[in-house]
Amino acid sequence: MLHTFHATRGMVTSPHHLASQSGLDILKKGGTALEAVVATAATLSAVYPHMTGLGGDSFWLISYPDGRTCVIDACGAAAAQASLQLYRSAGHTSIPWRGGLAANSMAGAVSGWEEALRQSASLQPNLPLQDLLADATHYAECGYAVSDSEATLLHGKQAELAENPAFVGSYTGADGLLTHGEIRRNPALGRSLRHLAEHGLHSFYTGPMAHALCADLARAGSPLSHEDFLRHKATLAKPLHTTIRGSTLYNTPPPTQGVASLAILRIFDLLHAAEAESFAHIHGLVEATKKAFLFRNAHVGDPAYMTACAQSFLNDTDQINQLAQSIDMHKAMPWPAPSQQGDTTWMGAIDSSGVAVSMIQSLYFEFGSGVFLPESGMIWQNRGSSFQLSESGWNSLRPGRKPFHTLNPALARFDDGRTMVYGTMGGEGQPQTQAAIFSRYARYGVPLQQAVTAPRWLLGRTWGMESISLKMESSFSPSLVQELRNAGHDIELVAPFSSMMGHAGALVRHGNGLLEGAFDPRSDGCVAAF
Repeated sequence: MLHTFHATRGMVTSPHHLASQSGLDILKKGGTALEAVVATAATLSAVYPHMTGLGGDSFWLISYPDGRTCVIDACGAAAAQASLQLYRSAGHTSIPWRGGLAANSMAGAVSGWEEALRQSASLQPNLPLQDLLADATHYAECGYAVSDSEATLLHGKQAELAENPAFVGSYTGADGLLTHGEIRRNPALGRSLRHLAEHGLHSFYTGPMAHALCADLARAGSPLSHEDFLRHKATLAKPLHTTIRGSTLYNTPPPTQGVASLAILRIFDLLHAAEAESFAHIHGLVEATKKAFLFRNAHVGDPAYMTACAQSFLNDTDQINQLAQSIDMHKAMPWPAPSQQGDTTWMGAIDSSGVAVSMIQSLYFEFGSGVFLPESGMIWQNRGSSFQLSESGWNSLRPGRKPFHTLNPALARFDDGRTMVYGTMGGEGQPQTQAAIFSRYARYGVPLQQAVTAPRWLLGRTWGMESISLKMESSFSPSLVQELRNAGHDIELVAPFSSMMGHAGALVRHGNGLLEGAFDPRSDGCVAAF
């Protein structure tokens, strides 16, 4: 039997146990859930740098006890100098995944931390920034044990990361590239965190730190300039929302794929799938995913360039009904569709007042662009490598344009008074894992930890894989797998508890104040509570 973690005062979950503890320590000091997530995110930047860091983007979904829900969009835009001509003159027909030309969009994560603390200060005085960044600074300076996932990806991707000597140097020990369990130190990141603690988070985008970042980026061949740093700021936005039986679901608006996550569950709610883990459950969610992804792939990107409204799509009951009715509950729809990639960290926190935070932060690919900035100790994201080198059309490269994002933290309010925050890393798999966890817990009454731990699936490509099959962990029952194959699904079995299925987590606050939480055994994480 899998047991859900319970508490009444505060709770944090993340994909690394040290980061969860950092967030819990802030809650114990009387900090808000927003402050706890800043501390969690900072520590993840130090101890889980293959997945996240100060050089990436983030999105926040925040629920307040008075019923308000808001989004912080901390997505960086394409550099002012990132033109089609720049890439064409370099001989590229597509933006490279690694190297300086892949580091072509501003990093928004730190601005998201700053806006989150601004929101927190409206609730109560903030704790000192030094407290929030203390653990991250310690692990950067004194060292942390390299996780298995970090070591595996480091060695698996070394050929494409080797072009950046500073990156290789930051991961080289006495006997070559660091391995699982070895201690890695990043003193330059420690200095950066100390600078931010002393001068404020805004100093990432202004002053000496910004100039140092620009200089290192320029040496790596990035088109980012000081103008891009000064122009950037995080913004507040309204969440997308939709209602299904017994709950209202929230997610982040474009440029994220949040609309797909909501649409999957909205469509599935109209299907007849009576039992958890049945053919109808899994087949129904996979087919609902295909319908939702068709809208996403055609329309979602920088909202300034979109020709369709994500919220209007969710509000169009007739269209949602038609999509549900078009699903054949006995046969799989053919699926040769483009996939979205990405590697990420999701984290959540709920404090004693009922403030609940669902936050996701990412470098896009594992180790981002592979550009390590030696003066700051940061790895820069490659989110802008998703842009298309075309004159027009979906997600085409334009200076100042926001790239399409797979990131999308999720939140739900139940009619019975519960609030749930949940999410995962995993690019194309994020909406699918969210659908698996939510449907198990909310529709079928599966205990929260079991809903996260249970076998998962992934339609499409992730972690650099070209396959677009329906990947299923082999711990699913053979009879179910065979039923899905008989229905026409192109199934590829993978090992149980595979990291390609994401590093998920979930927290729930009940109406009486009871908290319950779950973490993913596929990650290095834990639930921390008191």
